[in-house]
Amino acid sequence: MTTALLELESVSKRFPIGRHGLFRRGHVPHVHAVDDVSFTVGQGETIGLVGESGCGKSTLVRMITRLLDVTDGKIWLDRRAVSEVPAALFARDDDRGHIQMVFQDAGDSINPRFTAFDAIADPLRRLGGLRGEALRARVEEAAVQCGLPVELLERFPHQLSGGQRARVGIARAIGTKPRLLILDEPTAALDVSVQVTVLKLLQQLKAELGLSYIFVSHDLNVVRLLCDRVVVMYLGRIVETGPAQAVFDSPAHPYTRSLINAIPRLDGVRHTEGRLTGEPRSPIDPSPDVCRFYGRCPMGTDRCKTEMPPLHALPGHRQAACHFAA
Repeated sequence: MTTALLELESVSKRFPIGRHGLFRRGHVPHVHAVDDVSFTVGQGETIGLVGESGCGKSTLVRMITRLLDVTDGKIWLDRRAVSEVPAALFARDDDRGHIQMVFQDAGDSINPRFTAFDAIADPLRRLGGLRGEALRARVEEAAVQCGLPVELLERFPHQLSGGQRARVGIARAIGTKPRLLILDEPTAALDVSVQVTVLKLLQQLKAELGLSYIFVSHDLNVVRLLCDRVVVMYLGRIVETGPAQAVFDSPAHPYTRSLINAIPRLDGVRHTEGRLTGEPRSPIDPSPDVCRFYGRCPMGTDRCKTEMPPLHALPGHRQAACHFAA
């Protein structure tokens, strides 16, 4: 069994809305962005995190990278409860360099006034305290590992191609020698031909450096290709988890089925089974007794509006939050 690098236990994030202060009386409504999420990421494992926009993926990874504090629950990195360190202080923590992120659009995430060298060097100065020749050596090493020619390091982002900017973003992330990379749609802004090259690079780096990945994506074909396990979220909660191949071949939750059926097919045939209708339920103080998917689910019954289905175990190391999953 793979040793757990990252563990999430009942992690939740709620944001108060409206006016709430010293003189506010009564109930303050909250947006339940992430609600009672638990899963692990093993050493050298790639976890796919999927779900439609607004399901809580971005909030969850911001808590994992310690850009946000958790409201409830705990996050462990290599058995250390990093969630107990306030987000404002974690930037100076010894473990900060062990969790890094590759952003969706490297062009937007790189300071336009920084050269490629400075973009890669910035976290090494801040987190590693590197200076002088040691800094230059590490920057060049990371660039070479990512297939970025050293002679391009003095160029600014607008002087680089999209693929080259993506390599700068990846080199910046691996520069601190992290153990966990959060990949937030790292190829979404790239041409298809460049996407393939970057995905191969990520697979190569994972093997060479022993990295673990959390791969956040709407491209389920890429998730199926790259990921060992899949975590499917809907309206802040996990609705299904399991080995990627098993989940794609035989989804247990109706929401997962609807996502997979929506994948474009080369033969042009469109799946109509399990097509979703209606609008998602409100994330503001949702009822604890109603399934989050009720109202859109083609299998919904009266039981679903009076009893929240728990995330229960299924054969083959799978879990699903549905009364009818088996």
